[in-house]
Amino acid sequence: MPRNRKATVVALISTAAILLGFWLIIRTIGQPTGKPLNTLAPFGQQAQDIQNLTIPVFAVAGVIFVLVMVAVIWMVVRFRAPDDAVEGEHEPAQTHGNTPLEIGWTIVPAVILAVLAVLNVQTLLRLDDTGENPLEVTVAGQQWWWEYRYDLDGDQTPEIVTATQMVMPAGRDVTVKIQSNDVIHSFWIPSLNGKKDAVPGRTHELVFNSDNPGIYEGQCTEFCGLSHGVMRMQVKVLPPAEYDVWIREMTKAPAQPTSAAASRGEALFVGQCARCHEVNGLTPDSTPPFTYSDEPSPDYGVEVDSSLSSKNAPNLTNFMMRQTFAGNLLALWEGDAATAVVAVPGQVPGATPDKVNIKRWLRNPQDVKPMDAENNQGMPNLNLSEDQIDDLTEYLVTLGPSTRPAA
Repeated sequence: MPRNRKATVVALISTAAILLGFWLIIRTIGQPTGKPLNTLAPFGQQAQDIQNLTIPVFAVAGVIFVLVMVAVIWMVVRFRAPDDAVEGEHEPAQTHGNTPLEIGWTIVPAVILAVLAVLNVQTLLRLDDTGENPLEVTVAGQQWWWEYRYDLDGDQTPEIVTATQMVMPAGRDVTVKIQSNDVIHSFWIPSLNGKKDAVPGRTHELVFNSDNPGIYEGQCTEFCGLSHGVMRMQVKVLPPAEYDVWIREMTKAPAQPTSAAASRGEALFVGQCARCHEVNGLTPDSTPPFTYSDEPSPDYGVEVDSSLSSKNAPNLTNFMMRQTFAGNLLALWEGDAATAVVAVPGQVPGATPDKVNIKRWLRNPQDVKPMDAENNQGMPNLNLSEDQIDDLTEYLVTLGPSTRPAA
């Protein structure tokens, strides 16, 4: 085969490979299955607006990419010098100063960019639009988890404080007020909207609206320390009726311990955990000390605030209403209850608390994710005995309406 023809064949194959690869990339990233952080799989109005902007931008960029690559390959083949050419011979004619051509390749890109700029501005303005009576949720980034505060009556005091999993009603605008309690984080639920930084001393707003009930994954996207890579979050979108159930259950007081082990765990919580965590309604005088079989009774009242205020740790009131914990790394329920789109996971048929995960966390939190507890960043290892871990686990699984009958 003549060398020029061979080069032509290679050029055609290269062009086909580029086009095929481009098509495969678009087809693959557009499939949401198994890709919880796929920004090209919108399930909310704002994410769909972003998608509607992304498609024409990618289309224009793709066409330009293909045209440039084809032109480059064509020029390589068309102006390739013969094998026996003497240096300086067979050079293509050099042209410059072609005014119409220069005006053309200046105006055309300028027009394309101007059109895309208008589309960008329109989309940005739409992303901030909210309907009547939007729900407001304050989101606070911490090292390395997210806290959600719901002020239901507008009195500046949140009635619901939870962590890891944010819950919102389908079909209603939700204004998320993003803050940080330590360093810069970034809140990102790609299926519902773009990302927004959480900056100390500032409040940034983001709007969500989804008609699709489901659980949507997110990830902190601003480097924030040791466990940045595993600082995850979830947004659970519930049908309006289920959301009303969630609100009602979250504003109830936690159930009281019904077993000796859970009562011992409550006492241990007051003495060891309430320095950082909070359970609404629990006071230092709530429980008496208990004695473990293999060690003396601990002093449960040492260094415990009378208000049991939470300090840089998740509020554990109605803990079992969540489906994940430890920064969304560990499942709190086994089986279908771990992913069910319901208000009360504990009421899913066959729901069983995942005590193995809870005990793993209590036994050694750093085994789950890296932390610097000595610097008030993350949970310390309390060096609990296995008996203490068992009792504390029995108490934690009572924190929520998991044992209450369905409303």
